[in-house]
Amino acid sequence: MRLRLIRLLLVCLLAGPAAAAPSPIGNWLTEDRSGVIAIAPCGANLCGWIVGMDKPLDAGGTPVRDVRGVPMCRLAILQSTEETRPGRYEGLITNPLDGSVWHCVFWVDADGNLDMRGYVLLPLLGQTQVWTRFVGPLTAGCTIEG
Repeated sequence: MRLRLIRLLLVCLLAGPAAAAPSPIGNWLTEDRSGVIAIAPCGANLCGWIVGMDKPLDAGGTPVRDVRGVPMCRLAILQSTEETRPGRYEGLITNPLDGSVWHCVFWVDADGNLDMRGYVLLPLLGQTQVWTRFVGPLTAGCTIEG
């Protein structure tokens, strides 16, 4: 029994440290493919901004604006996030179209996608969107190319 325990400990030590959880830092294409959100450090937490849109201009050629009249390009929508467990983050996300603020939890899944779950009260009472990593070009005017 004691020898078995020692072998188990040796195997664990030789295997090295557990792999770190994949980072959510980077650009993410939203599930409906209409926006790209950049997630980056802001202080000790993570924040997210709209950096790409499929239609950043309205029919009149002016920048699309949020419910408060602020241009959506470079608008902060993800804030107050903190890592609650390795690779799992919780915070607030704002829907720029109606101004509603939701609690959210997000993580990078085994396929390398970002699972973003917005909810009210409890994560169980929410909905998860799957965002994919965005590697394409973005224009200075926030247009998604490609």
